[in-house]
Amino acid sequence: MKLAIMQPYLFPYIGYFQLINAVDKFVLLDDVNFINRGWINRNRILVNGREYLFTVPIKKASQNKLILECELSDELWQNKFLKTIEMHYKKAPYYNDVYPLIAEIVNNNQKNLSLFILSHIQKIFKFLNLKINVIPTSSVYKTLDLKAQEKIIEICKIEKATEYINPIGGTELYDKNRFLQENTMLFFLKTKEIKYTQFNSNFIPWLSIIDLLMFNSKQTVVGFLDQYNLI
Repeated sequence: MKLAIMQPYLFPYIGYFQLINAVDKFVLLDDVNFINRGWINRNRILVNGREYLFTVPIKKASQNKLILECELSDELWQNKFLKTIEMHYKKAPYYNDVYPLIAEIVNNNQKNLSLFILSHIQKIFKFLNLKINVIPTSSVYKTLDLKAQEKIIEICKIEKATEYINPIGGTELYDKNRFLQENTMLFFLKTKEIKYTQFNSNFIPWLSIIDLLMFNSKQTVVGFLDQYNLI
């Protein structure tokens, strides 16, 4: 059984979706500390030919809180965000298909940050006509006392994972031999270069999935999900 475990990220880039699609089961790692200025509640889109960082406000955001304890702010950010999407993507080829999806996601009344992100990941996969198997919260594994690699290994043991796949950024954090001691093979997913036309501007890579969906057909996006190497 192939397993992946990642923190919930807001409208993440294509590599995150590749990871989910590459495994039999995906665990949303939310019983770890919230990271300020990370990717949990912010990401990048294209604005006037340049990357623009957007942030969803969190109520009393603190790195002393677990992600699963964080809630979206009561601040009215939704309309401003949707107007930004409309203003800068209205002429994108797939805007009419994608904007209603983004609006449905953003107008979700769910206040819990982790569940809000879970919902939008599920909606995007449904939009692409793909099925996923997601464990909504890592708190079910009772591994709060474990950190880093040992936490991941314990979840792999509980799930009886024969393969664990991690983004390429974890090569210095995880040891293949340590995983093998627990009968799990460790692989790192490295996304291949993915390029597409963004209006007439110079291409800016690794933006939010929003950007990729606006400029590519569903079929093309599904094809991108296989554009990676396992190392």
